Amino acid sequence: MTYRTKFLFFLIAFLVLGTGCSLAAVPAGRALPTVVPSAVRVLTLDDLRTQAALPVSLSGNSAVGLALDPEIVSMFNEISRQNLMAYVRQLESFGTRNTFSPVDQPGFGIGAAREWIFTEMTRVGGGRLQVSYQDYPLTFEGLSNTQRNVIGVLPGVGGHRGVMVMVANYDTRAEDWLDGQTLSPGADDNASGVAALLEVARVMSAYQWPQTIMFVATTAEEQGTYGARNFVQTALSNGMRIDAAINNDMVGGRAGIPQSARLYSAGPNDSPARQLGRYIHLIGSIYLPEFPVFLVDALDREGRWGDHREFVRAGVAGVRLIESEEDLDIQNSPLDTWTLVDYDYLRRMAQLNLVALANMAAAPGQPESPAVSPGDAPGSYRVVWDIDPTAAGYAVVFRPLNDMTYENAVFQYVSGAESGNLVVAELNPAMTYAVSLAALDGRGRISVFSPEIITGPR
Repeated sequence: MTYRTKFLFFLIAFLVLGTGCSLAAVPAGRALPTVVPSAVRVLTLDDLRTQAALPVSLSGNSAVGLALDPEIVSMFNEISRQNLMAYVRQLESFGTRNTFSPVDQPGFGIGAAREWIFTEMTRVGGGRLQVSYQDYPLTFEGLSNTQRNVIGVLPGVGGHRGVMVMVANYDTRAEDWLDGQTLSPGADDNASGVAALLEVARVMSAYQWPQTIMFVATTAEEQGTYGARNFVQTALSNGMRIDAAINNDMVGGRAGIPQSARLYSAGPNDSPARQLGRYIHLIGSIYLPEFPVFLVDALDREGRWGDHREFVRAGVAGVRLIESEEDLDIQNSPLDTWTLVDYDYLRRMAQLNLVALANMAAAPGQPESPAVSPGDAPGSYRVVWDIDPTAAGYAVVFRPLNDMTYENAVFQYVSGAESGNLVVAELNPAMTYAVSLAALDGRGRISVFSPEIITGPR
């Protein structure tokens, strides 16, 4: 049984239970129930996509219907290929966006580019996105100037203080990374990432979200991720909690490359970055099964870097999305123009960001790690955790420790009223597992998974 099937199973079962359960917190002093999930009929992804409603029988409950979350599906379809192309062409039109290019020349250089990004982010935010500059001083190989990140904040309306970040650098470079005059169109690297960021911000700004989402366009990535470093250090020093950061760098694709994405996440398998990578892999397989995400066991390509490394260095979950195949003859050259970008591919990448961010921001906040102890029988475990009164249910996952993804993981579910104390039975008694849980809202949208707890044979 694949993890897609298992995920659909527990999502269906959650909706069966969640439609009638109370969302109130368990009263103090009342013993939490122990729940051992029953066997259910398993539904495949093909079942889900070929039927509008699927009957499921579970422990005497009546049949219910299920579909993918309609709001997220609607937003998914709103991502515009035309807008993405227009953004890439506009960013290319500034000639160069080199960190040391002019800042006061109309229509040319990094200064003109950042003013346009600021104006466009403000426009697409429709008054809901709070847009600002974040200035910081940069000195690199004897040259100094003031750099500006452009930050859009979509404030959450819920109580959880965790923040989701989508990031893309807007600077470019020629062969000489100090050359601020030579044309450096940077269409794929990285107007494509900024285009995806602006388009996802446009679509998501039309909705209210329980959790805050930040859209961050950085500078000086080409010289060494200085803009991202300033953002992360400033955010953490101000007490910000960053639950996830998705870096989009070279996501435009080209004609003929595989229709899939690479996702770089620093190990080990229970690291925050790998947890986020698994989450995106999981959500992407549900909403874009024809556009698979392949996890790469590395921070980045050998000898290369991206803005996500500054999040990882600070202990924050950060990953990099990148196209399935690169062309090194195009990168950092005048050949990297808008005509080579595959805008259908770029639209898929933007949609992947949207479905991951939408689920994370709509669901209850990331839970704390559960307590896990051996059960009475071999291969059984008791999982205990604090209940979030805003959660309609939970998914508890046992992942074989050496697996990068949830392909072979065991998912169990509980409704909100039954949460907090779960016995999971009939696991492999010889297997070592990483255990985590995620909270679900009443529409089946799933939070970021908690940090993992390692458990195994007695």
